[in-house]
Amino acid sequence: MRIRLDLTYDGAGFHGWAAQPGLRTVQGELEAALRTVLRHDDVTVTCAGRTDTGVHARGQVTHLDLPDGLLAEAAGRARDRPVVALRRRVNGVLDPDVRVRRVGIAPEGFDARFSALWRRYVYRVADDPASVDPLTRGHVLAWPRPLDVEAMDAAAQRLLGEHDFAAFCRRREGATTIRTLLDLRWERSGAADGLVVGTVRADAFCHSMVRALTGCLISVGEGRRDVDWPAAVLSAGVRDPAVTVAPAHGLTLEEVRYPEDADLSARQTETRRVRTL
Repeated sequence: MRIRLDLTYDGAGFHGWAAQPGLRTVQGELEAALRTVLRHDDVTVTCAGRTDTGVHARGQVTHLDLPDGLLAEAAGRARDRPVVALRRRVNGVLDPDVRVRRVGIAPEGFDARFSALWRRYVYRVADDPASVDPLTRGHVLAWPRPLDVEAMDAAAQRLLGEHDFAAFCRRREGATTIRTLLDLRWERSGAADGLVVGTVRADAFCHSMVRALTGCLISVGEGRRDVDWPAAVLSAGVRDPAVTVAPAHGLTLEEVRYPEDADLSARQTETRRVRTL
């Protein structure tokens, strides 16, 4: 039986998503809580997108596989509502900085990582001293200089489409850096705080890609680089030391989208294909 769990967490207290010996991670905490509640030692959780240290999530999606009958057995008196019981009990074990929002039986062909159509992240910046709020400092970057949002957005549009994003990624052995950037836009929030908000959506992201893109575009917003510079960096295909990776705490994974149930298996097959340009 495959179970889908939707999560939200404050990344400040975690060394990223992936389990690491001796470090507090989201995966490590979630798997420990599930082992306790299910009274089952073999628990491995797969996520839609591994977040870096300090990055938050409002819409993380995960799955885990369980032996038939284990979920109902662990539910005890709540056998008629086992997924509801699992959510309640896991949240009772977890610390308050990570919550399971929804639990459900995954449809056939569902894989939290490989079935996803796209992931959407949002980066938030306060570039006006009047908009810097101590109550939101944990997920909004306070920037000391005003940003030209129109210039940032114009530069961002030149990066859309399928490209090799090696210039904005940390390479991993055997992994491709080809991604399809579906949406990248910068705008000023209409709310009273007037935050600068960057929204980025892609079929997948490689390590540090969103934060590198953000740092690059902030340079444009400050006027230190022209609007054509990010596209030139992308075309070069190598990491540019002039690109600063933006701090993690301004970034939040907001949403992961999946196809209709009938298309889940086909999407897995497509995603697992190693891409070339």
